[in-house]
Amino acid sequence: MQLLKPENRTNSPLPVLVVGTFGLHLFTLLLLIFNGSMLQQLSRQLTPQSLVQLVDGHTITVDPQPNLERQPEAIRRFVGETMTLMLTWSEQQPPIQVWEITSQLVADDFKQKLKSEITNLNPDSQFENVNRGAENVLVIQKISQPTEIDNGKWKVNIVANQLVFSSYDKLGKSVSFNKQILVRAIDQPTPSLPNAALPLHFAAYRLGQARLEIYNVCEIQDQNCSANPTKALP
Repeated sequence: MQLLKPENRTNSPLPVLVVGTFGLHLFTLLLLIFNGSMLQQLSRQLTPQSLVQLVDGHTITVDPQPNLERQPEAIRRFVGETMTLMLTWSEQQPPIQVWEITSQLVADDFKQKLKSEITNLNPDSQFENVNRGAENVLVIQKISQPTEIDNGKWKVNIVANQLVFSSYDKLGKSVSFNKQILVRAIDQPTPSLPNAALPLHFAAYRLGQARLEIYNVCEIQDQNCSANPTKALP
């Protein structure tokens, strides 16, 4: 008869508490996952990656760079190739034509000053009318690593020689070109391609993709070059 008696049972809240706690933890975990996903999407929207196609046909995605940031090697290459283009000319490629094309890589408020200095760099050469057989070639010996002088502005030292040839001087002569070149970042590439583009146009256009421009040139020993942007070659 004892077996037939109903057993006194005690209702315990522990199972309900365990289930509730587990449910709360699960809800918190899902909420964290959702928030993480939303933050990741927001981050991608604020800093979208760019698709870059390499010369071999492969494509990669890259994170955006700050607008005023440039890699040191890109700055050195811009300075070296720009000055080489600007100071290399011949009878077939006269200096006035070279200047008209490459001056797009120079700041507007410095163009006239730099043109005057280039004209006076070699008094024996005629900037407007090149003599038959005349040729100038810039040979670079050394380009320093860029030194940041301000946000988006750098100084590069260049050690080079300009070789000057003429119809009566086949051996030529060497004029030293040891300068500080000051460059700065710009928002948009400056050079544009005309309808009948020359190889020099394409070279300047490619350099312009670096979104840099020359805004001052000083003697290499000038200690105030970066402090006085309007003071150029003496």
